[in-house]
Amino acid sequence: MVTTIKREDFCFLVVDDFATMRRIISGLLRELGFKKILEAEDGKVALRVLEGAQGAGEPVHFVLSDVNMPVMNGFQMLESLRTRPEGDPLQKVPVLLVTAEGRKEDILRAAQLGATGYVVKPFNKDTIGDKIHLALKHRNILVE
Repeated sequence: MVTTIKREDFCFLVVDDFATMRRIISGLLRELGFKKILEAEDGKVALRVLEGAQGAGEPVHFVLSDVNMPVMNGFQMLESLRTRPEGDPLQKVPVLLVTAEGRKEDILRAAQLGATGYVVKPFNKDTIGDKIHLALKHRNILVE
């Protein structure tokens, strides 16, 4: 079964402790045609944003998160999402980890925790767009 979401309704959450990086990623998403973009400065704030959006009936459909952040890092946030009770929609939200670290052990850990993908900085619009498209296709989500 394919789920179809209108591009103007599709919502991203960009999580990074550096405001400049959040702006860069948000800008790339806008270049890809997406308009609804929320931001958070760490994993703990991201979880609150995700829960608040879900509770308001305006769910976040995709998370792009840095790994190395204070308070709660990307791995901890991802683990918190993936260990939610069965049936909680946040348990399955796609999470693409975006980081400066390309260590094999980090990539393996991301996969073990259920990350949707892993992108090493620097990257461009095409790289992010391809990763998002592949993740959505894998989950039978069509954005039009």
